[in-house]
Formats: sequence, structure tokens, C-alpha cells
Amino acid sequence: MKLVILDRDGVINTDSDTFVKSADEWVPIEGSIDAIARLSKAGFTVVVATNQSGLGRNLFDLDDLEAMHKKMIELVEDADGELAGIFYCPHHPDDNCHCRKPKPGLIDAIENEFCTTARNAFFVGDSLRDLQAAVAKQCRPILVKTGKGEKTVKELDTTDIFNTSDNGKINKLAIFDDLAAATNFIINNH
Repeated sequence: MKLVILDRDGVINTDSDTFVKSADEWVPIEGSIDAIARLSKAGFTVVVATNQSGLGRNLFDLDDLEAMHKKMIELVEDADGELAGIFYCPHHPDDNCHCRKPKPGLIDAIENEFCTTARNAFFVGDSLRDLQAAVAKQCRPILVKTGKGEKTVKELDTTDIFNTSDNGKINKLAIFDDLAAATNFIINNH
């Protein structure tokens, strides 16, 4: 299985410091829907792994989240693509759950759902916590500059999150302007 894991806010859709709370506020980043469709058509199993602490903060409810995800799924399907699954952490950051990135619980759930390993899967995110979750499960991290990505690039000290793989090579971080550019890399380097 060729697996690609995507963060949602800041990678697929525009992010907001006040949270994306409804389907109306959920606005795709230019080129992101087509990028997901291209990955899907190229034979990748594309899944989303997203922290949604707005639920735990009571900023929106499960119906709102489902409406946002329905909109995303329909847009991808309209572009002749497919999202194989959406995995989310509903908890408040203070809950100390196992599923909130940077912890690897969402990736564990993806592995269990698809009876596969996420090792060497591409993981595209815009924040340090995305990269940390990817490295924890030996995924291939990709940072995009959309969302919080520009800020993350400036703050990033790769020695903090990148360790050596089993073969002793240092895991490298690929950085791209957006999901569309990252998709070109993924398709050409799987």
C-alpha cells in the first residue's frame, strides 16, 4: 500500500487562529483538492490526520466537523479523487490523550484501520507537531509553507526532531510551498 498522510488545517484548507468552526469557514487552499485527487489517481491511499481540539474547547460540535469533512470529501470526489479516511483527535490539549499530535495515536489508528504500517509513508504537515508525529512513526515528513508552515520553517531546528533511521541515515525533511508542489515530489519519489 502506498500511503500518504495529510494534516488538514493549513495543508488542505486555510487555517485560522480562531479555529475553522463550520463548513462555510472551511475553504480549500488553492490546488490542494486537485493535489489529493492526483495522489489518489496515482494509486496512493490518501488519509487525513488532524487535531480538532475545537471539539474539546466546545467551539463547534461533531455535526459541524462532519459537515466540514463532508465538504472536503465531496470536493475531492468532484475532482475524481478519493480520501480513504479521516482520523481526528477531538481532545483539548490539556487532556493528555495519545491521539493528539505530536503523539502518534492518529497514525496508530490509521495503521490499524488499513492493516498496514505507516513506516516510510509520506506525512505532509505545516507544524512542528505534524513533523514530530511523522518521525515518531518513521514516516517521511514533508513540511508545506502554507498555514503555519512559514513560521515552522523559521522555528525549525532539525536536530530537535530528526533522528537516525534503522540504516543509520539521517531522516531528511522536504519543504515545499504547498500541497500541490509536495504532491509532485511524492508522485515522483515513491
